[in-house]
Amino acid sequence: MLRRKARKESIQFVFAETLFDGGLEPRFNILIEIENGRIKSLCCLNEKAVPLNVLNAPIVAPGFIDIQINGAMDRQFTDDPTIETIEAIATGARQGGTAHVLPTFTTAPGETYLKALRAVEAAVTVGVPGILGMHLEGPFLSPEKPGIHSVANIRPLEDRDIKNLSEFKGGKLLVTIAPEHQADGMLKKLVAAKAIVFAGHSDATESQIKIAEVDGLVGATHLFNAMSQMTGRAPGVVGAILSSTSLAAGIIADGHHVSWPNLAVAARLLPDRLCLVTDAMSTLAGEHTQFCIHGKTVRLKDGKITDDNGRLAGAHIAMDECVRNTIRYANVTPARAVAMASKNPASVLGLDQELGSIKVGYRASLTIFNKDMEATNVIIDGEIIKV
Repeated sequence: MLRRKARKESIQFVFAETLFDGGLEPRFNILIEIENGRIKSLCCLNEKAVPLNVLNAPIVAPGFIDIQINGAMDRQFTDDPTIETIEAIATGARQGGTAHVLPTFTTAPGETYLKALRAVEAAVTVGVPGILGMHLEGPFLSPEKPGIHSVANIRPLEDRDIKNLSEFKGGKLLVTIAPEHQADGMLKKLVAAKAIVFAGHSDATESQIKIAEVDGLVGATHLFNAMSQMTGRAPGVVGAILSSTSLAAGIIADGHHVSWPNLAVAARLLPDRLCLVTDAMSTLAGEHTQFCIHGKTVRLKDGKITDDNGRLAGAHIAMDECVRNTIRYANVTPARAVAMASKNPASVLGLDQELGSIKVGYRASLTIFNKDMEATNVIIDGEIIKV
């Protein structure tokens, strides 16, 4: 059982002293009116008397969207793909201001991922707050770039996988693959199955990424990590992403996975396509500092999770800290950093006409901060959920 159940309460008005609505500049003293889970109106304080039943907030932003989160509250999705685990992940993520998540299932034997697909479908059916779909990270990766994933279970896509994934009815499906290890035409089949395809755990060349982009590849998973790097004459996956005019990328802004200068470079080159992700593990909002992943014991120490050889195994960070780190170390404005946690991932998922911005008609999903940009509340579809 979860230690903390979501406490939901419908809300009609939010008054934002500072509002990041998805644009490049903040707005000030804005009253947000919510009706039936959507934004009904936005107006300056002097245009309308502030109602008595209003939530006063120092800072309001579009609800954060984490497209890569593996676990939280001492539960790991790959180990236990159940509704209870999904609810724990969503609950733990909200403590960092994340309104919406893609629970992430990593490399496992055979078609084990089917359990995860069914669990997400069930969670959406019963109305677990904030679930937008699922991220499948493996097993269709490169054995040359496994990271902490089990090499024994890595394999290429097969037609049976395409059929399985095409039947997913739990929302958006993001699939991370190593394109260079897939048979000809397989990526096109995956895209035709309505998957959003990222390259990750990949040793692909720049030319292979360009070919994959033509076939429907749209981004990269945890940029700089577990992929071919950029060198003087071999751009690799990193160079292909940074030089692209259309590919997106997730990035883990914890100071352990990516150096601050590299974070700054990515933020400068991909301002509208960089998505902050936590890649959080079960330690997020949890009590345990040690667990097993793919048969290896990993430990949380000094803010990072590693195995006995020092190999990184996911992250221990919440989304509001990712945003603060990006502002501080990448020389990014708060509005831009907030967009990297909300508007950009909404665009990647094809949901930018309903999430990622605070506009009339959009879903009322909001992240509430104190003046230090620490998350205090999350509103999901007009329901305030205490964090």
